[in-house]
Amino acid sequence: MTSPADPATASSQLTPAVRGALTRYRVIAYIVGVMLLLLLFVAMPLKYLADNPAVMNVVGPLHGFLYVVYLLATFDLFRRVRWTLPRLVLMAVAGTIPFLSFYAERRTTHELLGR
Repeated sequence: MTSPADPATASSQLTPAVRGALTRYRVIAYIVGVMLLLLLFVAMPLKYLADNPAVMNVVGPLHGFLYVVYLLATFDLFRRVRWTLPRLVLMAVAGTIPFLSFYAERRTTHELLGR
């Protein structure tokens, strides 16, 4: 599905299944983005600079689990919207690079909802 010519009617053209998949994707994209930032800027410095691995032992596995949920939500949206495989790969990689999941979520939402 490509974005419609008129962004004002874009959201009304989405099926309920696509809207649900987009909502799930948006929520998990933000959660994974925040968890990755916590992992990189809080947990890792505490582990390696303060010799305190406690936060890393919680945040690391939690981020890993949530990233798998992110991949599932990304695949679900990809399947429903019928995007190309390169798009799926770029969206999947977005969950591994700091701040990129926020950008990918915003761009995807803008494309599908026209806002």
